[in-house]
Amino acid sequence: MTRKGFSSLGIFLLTSISLLPMFILYRLADLLYVLVYHVFGYRRAVVRGNLKLSFPEKSDAEINVIEKKYYKFLASLVVEIVKMKSISEKELKKRVKFKNADLVNAYLQNNESVLFCSAHFGNYEWVCMGIGLEFSAGDHYPIYKPLSNPVFDNWFLQMRSRFGNRMVSMRQTLRTIQTTKNTTSMFTFGSDQAPSNGESNYWTTFLNQETSIQLGIEKIAKKSNRPVFYLKINYLKRGYYEVDCVPICLNPAETAEFEITLLQTRFLEEMIKEAPAYWLWSHRRWKHKPPAAKVKEVYTEA
Repeated sequence: MTRKGFSSLGIFLLTSISLLPMFILYRLADLLYVLVYHVFGYRRAVVRGNLKLSFPEKSDAEINVIEKKYYKFLASLVVEIVKMKSISEKELKKRVKFKNADLVNAYLQNNESVLFCSAHFGNYEWVCMGIGLEFSAGDHYPIYKPLSNPVFDNWFLQMRSRFGNRMVSMRQTLRTIQTTKNTTSMFTFGSDQAPSNGESNYWTTFLNQETSIQLGIEKIAKKSNRPVFYLKINYLKRGYYEVDCVPICLNPAETAEFEITLLQTRFLEEMIKEAPAYWLWSHRRWKHKPPAAKVKEVYTEA
């Protein structure tokens, strides 16, 4: 069987699994946790290293508790993402509730566009789907990074677009913003992804480590003067999330250079410290190191 054939078979199986009720999917997640954490040890060294460097004040026992809690959540997240294929609008609205949505709607109903900061925290995929249902006064454009496998990329694209979202590849962001400048819109950015080496132009301390930060949302916010809201995802219980729409910058044009980037970085940092088990620790966030010329700047921010 060809690679495309294996991919198509995988899509068929995942689509079939998505039809199962949530309580059965969570039983599968319990099994997945045992396999991923105890049997195969998926990226345990990466997760443990990230946690220890991020929280040097915590004991090994405390790190171990967070680590296990993270892998249990990760297993649940996997089945929740698979469920995106068949989850109903009613079910999603029950499981993802928005707080302070009126602050965003005040702009949208006045035909003003907004920008959302998000992160790989909680079920960010369900939250992104939920935006398309919660805010009907404007078009929603989530920015995403295409998968290397075209079959799976197309499958994810269809799922993410189910409730009105208009997915935009990272490379098409500026073009899409330009073509929608005369319409009311919302653009959602994942602010915690690591830039490539060539794009690492801003460095700061984040979770006790020298970290490069993407500048995309700040550049767009300052140029368009669209207000910036952070989507603070609160994990309530298994399969249930609250999303607080927090304004972090309402007049971007008046901000100093890197101010918006620093605001969103500190906001995420505090969010992770409050509930560390729900961030994507298995991601190699700190694979790039700052060049020598940048090291002094890391610790001298205002």
